[in-house]
Amino acid sequence: MSGVPFHYIDLRTFCYATEDEARVQGALRQFLPDEVAIDRIENEGFNGDRIIVLSARVENADEIRHVLDELAAIDLDAIRTELEERVDENCSLFLRLDKQAAYGGRVERGPGIELRAKVEAYPAKKAAAVENAADALESRA
Repeated sequence: MSGVPFHYIDLRTFCYATEDEARVQGALRQFLPDEVAIDRIENEGFNGDRIIVLSARVENADEIRHVLDELAAIDLDAIRTELEERVDENCSLFLRLDKQAAYGGRVERGPGIELRAKVEAYPAKKAAAVENAADALESRA
């Protein structure tokens, strides 16, 4: 596949006061090419505790392919069967990835890292987005 059917992929995770920020960045970095910068925003939780939001966006085709190649380690067949629930009306695909596993160098589904991929679809309808996302995941399996 020369092109990729995604406009961009956003990855986001939270670093809570009890976590080491470098380790959480390492978990997020598992999915990103080296040249992609991680944005950092510091917030305050309900009880005054520190919460850091770490996020990154990949937009060019090579960067998107890198993220998709990392995702190939998980069961993409299962995700394809769930696409109707994972793609919204705005043509965005949502996945959750295990932050602890990513820190250990593994790619698994689970809590901690949120992935949002804006699917190219013309016309911009959910059905077209589901079909394009299925094709993209099929080529990675």
